[in-house]
Amino acid sequence: MPPARNRRHTQNRRPGGPRKTGRPQDLVRRTAFDVIRAVETRDAYANLLLPSRLRDRGLTGRDAALATELTYGTLRGRGTYDAVLALCSDRELRRIDAPLLDVLRLGAHQILATRIPSHAAVATTVELARSVSGPGQAKFANAVLRKVAGRDLDAWLAIVAPADADTLTRLSIAHSHPKWIVSALRDAVGAAEIEDLLAADNDRPRVTLIARPGRATVQELQEAGAKPAPYSPYAAILGEGDPADIAAVRDGRAAVQDEASQMVALALTEAPLDGPDARWADLCAGPGGKAGLLSGLATQRDARLLAADIQPHRAGLVRRAVDDRAGVVAADGTAPAWRPGSFDRVMVDAPCTGLGALRRRPEARWRRGPESVAELGPLQRGLLASALDAVRPGGVVAYVTCSPHIAETRVVVDDVLRKRDDVERLDAPSVLASVAHDLTGLGNGPYAQFWPHRHGTDAMFLALLRRT
Repeated sequence: MPPARNRRHTQNRRPGGPRKTGRPQDLVRRTAFDVIRAVETRDAYANLLLPSRLRDRGLTGRDAALATELTYGTLRGRGTYDAVLALCSDRELRRIDAPLLDVLRLGAHQILATRIPSHAAVATTVELARSVSGPGQAKFANAVLRKVAGRDLDAWLAIVAPADADTLTRLSIAHSHPKWIVSALRDAVGAAEIEDLLAADNDRPRVTLIARPGRATVQELQEAGAKPAPYSPYAAILGEGDPADIAAVRDGRAAVQDEASQMVALALTEAPLDGPDARWADLCAGPGGKAGLLSGLATQRDARLLAADIQPHRAGLVRRAVDDRAGVVAADGTAPAWRPGSFDRVMVDAPCTGLGALRRRPEARWRRGPESVAELGPLQRGLLASALDAVRPGGVVAYVTCSPHIAETRVVVDDVLRKRDDVERLDAPSVLASVAHDLTGLGNGPYAQFWPHRHGTDAMFLALLRRT
């Protein structure tokens, strides 16, 4: 069996060893189920909804850890579990009531990817099925899950994703990604690394904090239990615990932010430009992660950031993240109110499919289809063209997406620049290396691409462009 597949199974076997069952465990599973259903029916985001559910229901410690594992693990492994459940059910999956199917997926995850004993996983899931769908469906769930428990995950994968299957099908089922995503990621990273990338997408992401410049320090985060981060000078890794327990996070002086997200913002501030350096802009600033970092650095340099987002409620979130010198407006970055050439540095963190953040948002892989890439393309091109108009000659634009999909990254940049003769590409890997000297594996330039399996970050893309 390939090493990447073995690693995926090992890293997914986390909370959930033998424990007494009872009301707390029923509540844990019910909480995971409720979040999964909200994701399915209301397009909720698990990373936003689950923490509030845990607080509301008083789940802490091991119970909170188990609820988190069951929620994320079930969402993450849905493709694999559906392939197994299809062989264990005498009904087609599409004919199973949606709530009951989610219960079965939750049970399959406990049986195949946690240390919960199979008999306990079956029994507690059947009880959940009884409360969700009634006694008759509980009997059906019992029959299906007992068949699932007849083999371990490796044995099931040998059946549902055999070595002689076509590559896309095998990788899609074994690593629980839709085929179109597997194909797009393979085009971006290459065949030699695709299995490592897919396995990394299914790992639990590390919790990375940012000490917002001028408001908190990395030392303060480390004194609260975090460890040094490998790349960003403003980042620290929280190995365990709730970030909200740290005073700087509670006060808004620090926040959770992926390290690649920090690095692309830092690259914009370090990119060489000609002339003044006093006016910065973030055209897609919500919910405020990059804007919070940019505003702190702008203040330290006696510059000023204007942060814009088209949605007023997201602009409101930005106001909480930036310092007092920054300006925040609800504005359309493709039809701005400011004059051309108004800024020295401009950030465009363009809306995208989010394929680079599947570790943190596992449900995203099931929400979008390949058509979403084409739907987002005009907006991405419009935002980049607007940013290039907004920056003055000699100024720099950073085009960023949390997606490695080639059609959302270099193709967008190349298409926009093909129509202009007043823009040059800067070597983004070199600029990033000036921030973190040990940062490698970003590509040969001029663009830079972060990867989960290489850097332990989201798959963030960066292009640095200077008006000439």
